[in-house]
Amino acid sequence: MNDTTPLLLREFHQSLGARFAAVNGATVVADYGAALAEHTALRETAGVLDLSFRSRLCLTGADRARFLHGQITNDVKRLRPGQGCYAALVTAKGKMQSDLNVFCLADELLLDFEPGLTPAVTQRLEKFIVADDVQVVDVAPHYGLLSVQGPRAEELKAFADLPANQLSSVKISDPTLGDIYLMNNARLGSKGFDLFIPASSFEVVADILNVGVQSIAGRACGWTAFETARIEVGIPRFGVDMDETNLPLECGIEARAVSYAKGCYIGQEVINRIHSIGHVNRELRGLRLADDSQTLPTRGAKLFKEGKEVGHLTSVVFSPALKANIALGYVRREVNQIGNELTLHSSDGALHAKITAPPLFY
Repeated sequence: MNDTTPLLLREFHQSLGARFAAVNGATVVADYGAALAEHTALRETAGVLDLSFRSRLCLTGADRARFLHGQITNDVKRLRPGQGCYAALVTAKGKMQSDLNVFCLADELLLDFEPGLTPAVTQRLEKFIVADDVQVVDVAPHYGLLSVQGPRAEELKAFADLPANQLSSVKISDPTLGDIYLMNNARLGSKGFDLFIPASSFEVVADILNVGVQSIAGRACGWTAFETARIEVGIPRFGVDMDETNLPLECGIEARAVSYAKGCYIGQEVINRIHSIGHVNRELRGLRLADDSQTLPTRGAKLFKEGKEVGHLTSVVFSPALKANIALGYVRREVNQIGNELTLHSSDGALHAKITAPPLFY
């Protein structure tokens, strides 16, 4: 896909030694010339990430909560301002269209999701707006997104005390910087927070965070380190580990994303039926690959058990923490128990892959 969407602060990142890449048509900071040190910061201290390439929509209007409640897998009606949830947007057949972080603000619902999906998600939502008082607004051009992730992230004071619960938020009205939204969002399974910042104040806040994180032995971090840490802790990413062929129940997100107590939503019938009387045939698993593997297997590499194909890899990375190749992948239900050993075929020949327990590798 062509690199079409620029970062808000490209020159700022260049001044820090950034090298760039493209993800789903958006420019991202790949690294600042020290990907290994950046990965260490995310694991041991804290790192600042510019996630402004992610998609951001706001739903406004009096019917916004009722409308979104009928569109996604989690319970929106129960949310009060300052609360949030994680959810999936699925088709009538229960297949994934996106995953979403949903933040309930005073006058709007903010949706945060993977880059490149704004047109598709907007179209999907607007298709079902009939007589509802709901407007779907792309706010990405107006608000940037900075994130601080790592076990010491909470030591970095970010304009206000961090809300206590995951995906909870607080609004900060600064006379100089404008309205900033602070979200408790541990994106790597440890600790962390997001800041949604007016574009006009983005560089000032980025500079404050970068100076602050250095005081706790952290640093600015790029996409390469973030993706490595994500795979290490087994968090699936839409477009890589889950897509339009998957049910949420296959992807390892059911406990976080699906409410079985809420009212009707599109796709509910299929998902509830599988939950109540059936099962999925495959599930996402973590895999530690043989230590003698010299090359990184490719995404899509097939997994076998006793000569029979039983799955495939989705995310693959070399883990600096383990000094080993690790992966996420789908494995058929009958052989996906923790500890099972599978075989995959690569340019190195047949390699062993062992299914691991979550959290995957730490």
